[in-house]
Amino acid sequence: MVSTHNKDKPWDQPHIDKWAEDEFTEKDNASGLPFAEESSFATLFPKYREGYLKEIWDDVTKALDQKGIACVLDLVEGSMTVKTTRKTYDPYAIMNARDLIKLLARSVPFPQAVKILEDGIACDVIKIGNFTSNKERFVKRRQRLLGPNGNTLKALELLTQCYILVQGNTVSVMGPYTHMKTLRRVIEDCMMNIHPIYHIKELMIKRELAKRPELAEEDWSRFLPQFKKRNVARKKPKTIKNKVRTAFPPAQLPRKVDLQIESGEFFLGADEKRRRADEEKRQQQAARSAEKQAQRELAFIAPDEDEEKAKKEKKKEKKEKKEKKEKKEKKEKKEKKRKSDDSDDEGEKKKKKKKRSVE
Repeated sequence: MVSTHNKDKPWDQPHIDKWAEDEFTEKDNASGLPFAEESSFATLFPKYREGYLKEIWDDVTKALDQKGIACVLDLVEGSMTVKTTRKTYDPYAIMNARDLIKLLARSVPFPQAVKILEDGIACDVIKIGNFTSNKERFVKRRQRLLGPNGNTLKALELLTQCYILVQGNTVSVMGPYTHMKTLRRVIEDCMMNIHPIYHIKELMIKRELAKRPELAEEDWSRFLPQFKKRNVARKKPKTIKNKVRTAFPPAQLPRKVDLQIESGEFFLGADEKRRRADEEKRQQQAARSAEKQAQRELAFIAPDEDEEKAKKEKKKEKKEKKEKKEKKEKKEKKEKKRKSDDSDDEGEKKKKKKKRSVE
């Protein structure tokens, strides 16, 4: 029998893309029957998102009705719920609806979040709150991810063709599947104190290398930059000096009651104790008032005339020394100028003599 495996097939045509994924429609559900069980997902949302969700909930229901998904907004509990209905034909539509309400709860605007219902777009909500216990350090590293005027975030969005939103303790990412893993690595490394500019440089080089088909099957590690870790000066740990240890414990300090018994204060009555406390207060007040009075009287003591004269003479001597130095510097500058002018004149005279000799 003649083999037919080498013959041209009707589907072997250049304009047919075999890897293209067509959109899932009702015709693809061959049975046409509803699902056996109902699937549902719910998520909570913060109080400040309540007003925005009220405004856009009609648009959310319209978008989900096209996929046959029902949605409920519960303002009492502060939750959103999505579930399948008898009209649902796409089995994966409920997963996209779950991602939609998750993104809306994390402050992603509805026009951007509704794109998750399209094929080929995925999302990831990355938690960044558990990387550092210090709040100031956390805020600095989160700001480093944004960059000045949001430039670092824009660069990452352009290189990965994804949407990134930093909100509170999470980072919401939307885009194609291929860049989800790289963005998670960039964000987690940023919170682990690795600057995102290193990853941006690497992504830029990879984008340029992808344009060259001859490098498709080669190792790109030789083109990528290798950054060395630098040891940053940190606080030195406190060194505890070795104390001399003895077999016997130190002597016990006397209690407050023991000290009162020794001084005899313990046996005094309440009135006597009050009188003693008042006397101590008066003595302290008298000492403080005497110190303040002494400070006030210092302002009225006349200064010594000899000391003032000595100070004035020192000031005059300093001024005279400065003037002498300035005069010397001016004279030296003038002499240098004269010497340079004389040397120039001699050079010109020599040149003239040479010209005359040549003539």
